[in-house]
Amino acid sequence: MLLIPAIDLKNGSCVRLLQGDADAETVYSDDPVSTACSFEKAGAKRLHLVDLDGAFQGKGANLPSIRAILQNVSIPVQIGGGLRSAEDIDRMLALGVSSVIVGTMAVKHPDVLENLIKIYPEDKIILGIDSRNRKVAVEGWKEGTEIDDVEFALSWKKSGITRVVYTDISRDGMLSGPNMSALRNIAQQTGLKIVASGGVSSMHDLDQLKTLEAVGVDQVISGKAIYEGKFDLNEVFKCWQNE
Repeated sequence: MLLIPAIDLKNGSCVRLLQGDADAETVYSDDPVSTACSFEKAGAKRLHLVDLDGAFQGKGANLPSIRAILQNVSIPVQIGGGLRSAEDIDRMLALGVSSVIVGTMAVKHPDVLENLIKIYPEDKIILGIDSRNRKVAVEGWKEGTEIDDVEFALSWKKSGITRVVYTDISRDGMLSGPNMSALRNIAQQTGLKIVASGGVSSMHDLDQLKTLEAVGVDQVISGKAIYEGKFDLNEVFKCWQNE
């Protein structure tokens, strides 16, 4: 299983939020490039970036930081947050990100996403499912829908999506443990490759997630647990993860 460190960007700083609340942020670094480089040095094989300003405002404000990270690391970088148009996707992929993660576009502009899936290889576009009580949320989690997360994933599987970043909003930034039952369910019901996100708090959580590899949960994103030293990152990368 692959552990992917997360860097959430807000006003050029590296932050973490509680359950996606923009008013409940902790700033961990004002140098996200240094943070990215430290993750690569520790052994990370991939990075996960989120443009929180883009997610909340629909327009990114962290392009200089994103560009600088891409210029200073050699490992693949995936990004989500505020990618609401074909131009946004084109711009990020042209910058050199390995994959883009889209969620709101899949709900509000499905025709645009359909076209993009036809243009780019399958590993370039990842579906982001941000779930609150198993219903999809959009616009930086500010807007709820009545869309069932499994049905949503299945509908996009038919269009060519092969991987989903699945975030349980209630667990994100809470260090309360991942939602194992939801992750198992969506993996089994859809047959898609699933990236677990939200709630990781310990090495025990990582070991528990590893038991879901057999059903398709093959990657996990972690942010706050890394920043707060809940496990030894160097040891995890050395002994636990593989591509």
